[in-house]
Amino acid sequence: MTARPVPAEAPVTAVPAAPAPEAPSVPPAPPARDRTARLRRRLQARAARGRRALRRLAATAVHAWRSSLHVRIGAITMVVAGTVVVIVSLVLFSQIRDQLLSVKREAAIDQAQAGVTYARDEVGSIASGDAASVRTTLDRTVQQLQTRAGSAGDFEVVVVYRTGDDEVIAGRRGVFLALPVDLRAGVDSGGQFSQYALVPDGEGERSPALLIGAPVTSDAAGTERIELYYAFPLQQEEESLSLIRSTVIISGIALTLFVVGIGVLVTRLVVDPVRRAAGIAQRLAEGDLEQRMTVRGEDDLARLATSFNAMADSLQRQITQLEGLSQLQQRFTSDVSHELRTPLTTVQMAAEVLHESREEFEPHVARSAELLHEELDRFEGLLTDLLEISRYDAGAAVLDWEPTDVGALVQRVVGDFSALAARHGCELRVAGPQQPVIAEVDPRRVQRILRNLIGNAIEHGSGRPVEITWAANRVAVAVTVRDLGVGLSPAEAQHVFDRFWRADPSRVRTVGGSGLGLSISLEDARLHGGWLQVWGAPGLGAQFRLTLPVTSGAELTSSPLPLRPAIVRRPGTAP
Repeated sequence: MTARPVPAEAPVTAVPAAPAPEAPSVPPAPPARDRTARLRRRLQARAARGRRALRRLAATAVHAWRSSLHVRIGAITMVVAGTVVVIVSLVLFSQIRDQLLSVKREAAIDQAQAGVTYARDEVGSIASGDAASVRTTLDRTVQQLQTRAGSAGDFEVVVVYRTGDDEVIAGRRGVFLALPVDLRAGVDSGGQFSQYALVPDGEGERSPALLIGAPVTSDAAGTERIELYYAFPLQQEEESLSLIRSTVIISGIALTLFVVGIGVLVTRLVVDPVRRAAGIAQRLAEGDLEQRMTVRGEDDLARLATSFNAMADSLQRQITQLEGLSQLQQRFTSDVSHELRTPLTTVQMAAEVLHESREEFEPHVARSAELLHEELDRFEGLLTDLLEISRYDAGAAVLDWEPTDVGALVQRVVGDFSALAARHGCELRVAGPQQPVIAEVDPRRVQRILRNLIGNAIEHGSGRPVEITWAANRVAVAVTVRDLGVGLSPAEAQHVFDRFWRADPSRVRTVGGSGLGLSISLEDARLHGGWLQVWGAPGLGAQFRLTLPVTSGAELTSSPLPLRPAIVRRPGTAP
């Protein structure tokens, strides 16, 4: 073998390695707890949606229960009928089951007693010392007993031969292993016993069976004990009971639905006329006085319709009379106001001449000229208010819309009342946003509302401060006028907007007025589509709130200012 020459080592030259391509940047995997948190949030959101759906379903059910008599009657009838059907079904099913099992048990006991007699004869020749003979005899006995059919149906037989601690079992071993300890102890005591238990069938599935055990005595057996056990499967009885159970359930459901249907039908026969009466009553309330119920037959519902129609006739007559009287009163007020306008103008001209020349009269005549001038001005204001009320009653009042700075309007009205407030020793406190509050209103009518509210607050404020506040949001603007005077009781607050109503008629009015100011103010607010509301408490003063829509024709849903003051303080205490 020739050795190969080893080549000389070549010189090693350093070659710069090519830069490795950069691996694409892969975002780090989110931590496991982040995924867990997202999963938890997702599950919480899903649970929240489920709770909201359940709340909506519950709210719908509650609304249906409260608003529909059909639903209530149907639900109550279903509960009552279902309860009765369930109780009757349980009692009936229990009786049928007990009867089936009783018949089965009696037939099984008779067959077991006959089997014990036959087994006693067969095992009498058992040779106790010969195990093969014992096994052969027991097997033959079991086979013979298996062929002895009876009225109890199919069965399994097990014979147990005991001598000392040894046992010889003839029959299916699965049945023997399923024998309850209590049953074997009873048979061992020398009596015949029966018991229900689960026994494996030929396929190994455990099914209910009736077990009967009895001792087989024999003179030849000596001290040995022989026990005979019967296992009667209850499959047929179970099938019969299952069929009966299904029949009872279906019949119960059908009976319950039938009773509910009858209840709903009867309820509909009674409720439909009531619903028609409610609809007709609603249309009567809306002004359609010609609506009447249809009378059919002579039963209670017909008498109800007759009485309802008689009531509607009476209401129509009274409402027609009241409308006639109201129109007559409105026409009388309007005519009198117009008729008094001409002589009042003449008297005012004469009174103006006397008032301008009062310095030339005697003192008592000059005073009379002044009183005449003041009372004529007050009389003119009363006529103006009456004419305004008559326009509202006739539906002839219209608005002159224009964009108005509500804050500037409030400031102007407050300035007009500064002299009157000073005479009463009353401080007018004004608060509102610095930026302009523009709303589409009739400035003349809004100014009249504010003049009435501020004038009443000064007059009833007992010399204490009066607070005027305004605010606005995207849809509404509100002005509140708060005084710390004698206040209003709840009964007085309900009548404060009534015509010619005064909380204390005996008080001397220093501002003047006809008792129509707040009534006209309320009509002005309603004409704008707004609210004029009052809050008051005896000894705590009162607060009026005017709320108007920012855009003409818009509907109000809330007010930027609260009706009840945020801080209710006693008069005379520091703010």
